[in-house]
Amino acid sequence: MVADRPLLGIALMLAFCVLAPLGDSIAKLLGETMPLGQLLLVRFAVQAAILIPLVLATGRLWRMRGRVLRLTALRTALHIFGIGAMFTALQYLPLADAVAIAFVMPFIMLLLGWFFLGEEVGWRRLAACAVGFLGTLMVIQPSFQEVGWPALLPLVVAVNFSFFMLVTRQIAKETDPIGLQAVSGLMATAVLLPLMLVTHGAGLPALSFQMPDGREWGLLVGIGVVGTLGHLAMTWSLRYAPSATLAPMQYLEIPVATLLGFIIFSDLPNGLAALGICVTVAAGLYIILRERAIARTPRPAPIAPAPDTPAAE
Repeated sequence: MVADRPLLGIALMLAFCVLAPLGDSIAKLLGETMPLGQLLLVRFAVQAAILIPLVLATGRLWRMRGRVLRLTALRTALHIFGIGAMFTALQYLPLADAVAIAFVMPFIMLLLGWFFLGEEVGWRRLAACAVGFLGTLMVIQPSFQEVGWPALLPLVVAVNFSFFMLVTRQIAKETDPIGLQAVSGLMATAVLLPLMLVTHGAGLPALSFQMPDGREWGLLVGIGVVGTLGHLAMTWSLRYAPSATLAPMQYLEIPVATLLGFIIFSDLPNGLAALGICVTVAAGLYIILRERAIARTPRPAPIAPAPDTPAAE
């Protein structure tokens, strides 16, 4: 087990907040010409190709069994599905809009805990959820009018990533981050490559093969390298700091995505979407700060009944 080091965890999460939108930008560029399945396959194959030799050369722990192996397999499946949904959304939405909509995640996590786990949720946090969803709808509305249902894909990403973060936190202290990412890349490649081979020629554009040109090869390698480094940073951050500490940092992805979207694609959120982003961020930060305040509040100790009361008999 590794002791928490919050400052290091925060620094690593900040690195993730820069690398994640950068990887999304590369995916948006490649998605204009490359099939989705090929993007995912190369993304994870590059991850495995980078990390497996490093694991073997440094003697890091990577063999897994039992609970850790099962959770790693689940984490890999969530990773494939989440990245696939986000890459698809990026072909229809501006970068900043897609990232901002996905940040409905804190509200989804709170409501799932309330409905399915019976967790206590006060009216303030429920009100913040309502405001946050309103902000998200303000971001979705212009995009939905233009592209239809793909504007809802970032919501799918948000639900998926909620479970991904939970699973990662469960195993982050029991595994080496590089070993975990190496195994995850190998698992994903072992799933995606046979799937692509079986479906090749079946008339499914998303699962077809296409020979990249020189520029596309460079971008494909880049998306694998950036994605690998980004998720290593995220995994390491959860190894050194609790998710409650790191959650506010993740909102920095939105301004980074906005800047990259403007520089690379000349995209900026329109007025309604920009206002919705501000509302969503404010509501999300309120929920996070409220959770932390509640966690720090000491609970009163139960009062023992007096000896002569019926409860003491």
